[in-house]
Amino acid sequence: MWPLPTLPKTYHFCPPQLSLDPLGPEWDCPLGSKDLQEEEGPWGGGSGLPPPGCFPGSWRHDVGLDCKGSPEGADAQAWTVYYYSVLQSCLQQAGLPETQDRSQVPRTGARGLQGGCPGAEVTLCILGSPSTFLSVLLEAGVQSPGNMLLCLSPAWLTKVPAPGQPGEAALLVSKAVSFHPGGLTFLDDFVPPRRATYFLAGLGLGPGWGREAAELARDLTCPTGASAELARLLEDRLLTRRLLAQQGNVAVPATLAFTYKPPALLRGGDASPGLRLVELNGKEGQETLVKEEVGAFLHSEALGDALQVAVKLSGWRWRGRQALRLYPRAEQGPVVDTVLALLEKLEEEESVLVEAVCPPARLPFPGSPPPGPELALRICAVVCRTQGDKPLLSKVVCSVGRGDRPLRHQSSLPRTLEAALAQCGLAEASQVAIVRQRVKAAAEAALAAVLTLEAGLSAEQRGGRQVRVDFLGVDFALTVAGRALTPVALEVNGGLCLEACGALEGLWAAQHLGLAAEEAAAAPLVETMLRRSARCLMEGKQLLLLGAGGFSKKFVWEAARDYGLKIHLVESDPNHFASQLVQTFIHFNVTEHQRDEENARVLAELVRARGLQLDGCFSYWDDCLVLTALLCQELGLPCNPPAAMRLAKQKSRTQLHLLCRRGPPWPAPSLYAVPCCPLESEADVDRAVRQVPLPGVMKLEFGAGAVGVRLVKDALQCREHFSRIARDLQGEADHPGIGLGWGNAMLLMEFIEGTEHDVDLVLFGGRLLAAFVSDNGPTRLPGFTETAACMPTGLAPEQEAQLVQAAFRCCLGCGLLDGVFNVELKLTGAGPRLIEINPRMGGFYLRDWILELYGVDLLLAAAMVACGLRPALPAHPRARGHLEALVPGEYEEPYCSVACAGSSPAEARHRLLGLCQGLGIDGPHYPVAYFLSHFK
Repeated sequence: MWPLPTLPKTYHFCPPQLSLDPLGPEWDCPLGSKDLQEEEGPWGGGSGLPPPGCFPGSWRHDVGLDCKGSPEGADAQAWTVYYYSVLQSCLQQAGLPETQDRSQVPRTGARGLQGGCPGAEVTLCILGSPSTFLSVLLEAGVQSPGNMLLCLSPAWLTKVPAPGQPGEAALLVSKAVSFHPGGLTFLDDFVPPRRATYFLAGLGLGPGWGREAAELARDLTCPTGASAELARLLEDRLLTRRLLAQQGNVAVPATLAFTYKPPALLRGGDASPGLRLVELNGKEGQETLVKEEVGAFLHSEALGDALQVAVKLSGWRWRGRQALRLYPRAEQGPVVDTVLALLEKLEEEESVLVEAVCPPARLPFPGSPPPGPELALRICAVVCRTQGDKPLLSKVVCSVGRGDRPLRHQSSLPRTLEAALAQCGLAEASQVAIVRQRVKAAAEAALAAVLTLEAGLSAEQRGGRQVRVDFLGVDFALTVAGRALTPVALEVNGGLCLEACGALEGLWAAQHLGLAAEEAAAAPLVETMLRRSARCLMEGKQLLLLGAGGFSKKFVWEAARDYGLKIHLVESDPNHFASQLVQTFIHFNVTEHQRDEENARVLAELVRARGLQLDGCFSYWDDCLVLTALLCQELGLPCNPPAAMRLAKQKSRTQLHLLCRRGPPWPAPSLYAVPCCPLESEADVDRAVRQVPLPGVMKLEFGAGAVGVRLVKDALQCREHFSRIARDLQGEADHPGIGLGWGNAMLLMEFIEGTEHDVDLVLFGGRLLAAFVSDNGPTRLPGFTETAACMPTGLAPEQEAQLVQAAFRCCLGCGLLDGVFNVELKLTGAGPRLIEINPRMGGFYLRDWILELYGVDLLLAAAMVACGLRPALPAHPRARGHLEALVPGEYEEPYCSVACAGSSPAEARHRLLGLCQGLGIDGPHYPVAYFLSHFK
């Protein structure tokens, strides 16, 4: 709780905060003096011309805004020109270059096509005001270059029936402004049109573009971030307040609502504290009821210390253009009269609200308050849906203004929470952190409540099967409840809060200062757009998978079902549990590696005989990697060359090959390779100890899980360990799943001092799309079984970048250009050194950790690459927390992992150590504190 301090003799008050936004110019005029009028313009409805905006600056106006085949009327053309000017003005004020017109040469070729079908790449499409969505457009231009498209007119888009999906349509983009890194934008035509994989529209009311946008967003096959149906629900303040109070336990203003024939979602249900709903079947003859209800409300304890109430209308028709009246709480008569007057204006499912005006939070102001009028504070939060439908606060922006005038979006300057609270007298860092945490909790609870509502709606109620709420803006007032500063949710909205956050970021961008340590408000939303696009692209894809793996790969079958993948499995075990979870099961011995070329041809014939129409083929199981590459070659499917897979699969060949790769370019892969010598006989051991400096490391050439890896200090230990492996691990039956099907040859490599790290890479066409670095704890020498891990890395950014570049260049040096790879390295005083390359997705906990922290699924990325599709990944993913894990015969291997999450590495480490002590894992023979010592 936030204890109220003893107040000094002088105070600075945060005055009452109005709860409607945006307010019309006649914010305190007699209600009913102005009839409801349709807003003009495409996004609000109406058929008028755009406002006579004055856009300072100059840019070319002779650009091709017409869309061939979709002529526009004069009014619609005026709006297209208007929004193009808005875009140029926004770019100019952000210090970004003018849009270049490339429409005379349409974008053609492979973009948008695969096998003659549109939609083989990510296409994020927004139809709306550039000023509202600029932060999203610029962020997506960085995260997915060239794939973020802004449409300035509905005529630039076309809906076409989707084959095999009755009642649904694909959305094609014929013209758009495309966004690229550095704020570069291009006006492009697309022939053939690009197929949208994600659509987000700014929705309005009434005739005109608002209705066209709503129709375009309805019943699409691609993921959709907004619909008129959901907007109608979220714009109903009464519904959202009840939802937030009941489902999210979020504080809302005390409210009395008179609702005329309420919607089904407002009928019945449990009562909400401070919310009183009075259902009306008629609008006339309600004087006695209104007088009784208003009187009881004004005298109720629910209003707390509120001295004023506001009377307003609620409903889709009234959003953003109604007047309201403020009354002292003691004036019951005028409140009753106003309510009765407004009842006449109601249509079905609309309401008249009487609500408490949140009393001001009295903040201590050091010294004397500054001269001038008292200041009002409003808090605006943007919260986004992330991986696993988890809400995440993206950014908080505040506005400060005169207390005698209402604060509203677009009429006040954005500030950070810290600056706004300091302006109002609260500058102590710990107290500001408490306020931020409470805003975060309330905003995330608000979106969680909305997602719960959404999950209970049918596809028709949402506006389509693919419609979801991917972000939410929440406006708060700051008041005192129970001697604690408490954010009170006034309303939810979409674009207004997002626009405010973008405006704050624009203040820095215009001066080229930047906030390098702070993530853009739109970043989590863009990640969600990309993630949902990937699902759209991969739904229904037919994939051949070689090797099912063990129980630790159980997530594969759950994820395949969730993504809508059609898996055809090739597996040696005829009784494998996964045989019942796939489209097709092919029993085939994949462990006879001396016959891989022959087996690839046999498998190809089996695939053709079964008539499988495959989009891709891949594997995450070590035993099957080379066979997979050979089979892809036989079937003509995308994959790395078999020679590259063989090179990466055999550890000594990897190192010796890279030692010869001296560049250019520089730094060359040879700088990361480690001297080694292959061992197939005892004579090789004697030769190796003369070539490789000792101490050294002996390991299986094709091994996995660190089984058989050992530190050796002299020639005698080398011979003893070689003999032990030759005796104990002769074939697959001796230790299944560690690569003995390839034989039990070994190698001796130089022992490298330093900390150990994993780098998981996603490559496509030889380009690095994503990299995730984790830290490993010290091993139990002389063995090298992993003991502990931490993600994200605790290394300095430069060291992290060195590891990523080392892993990337080693993969390229081996010819690995496409896929998901796990590279193990050590960071020494002289830089990174390669331990080995695993030419497949990282095993054990890595996939789950990366999914949890970064929202990136390596399994889906690997499947996309296998289908020849560029994975839809953010270019600069950021971790959403910290994870640490403990990984607890003669040949030790991991059995399980115990992991703890925390907001910082120290918190995660403290939790993990306590848990291991409680479970009895920590002890003299397994010193957990030592294993975690690298993570301080």
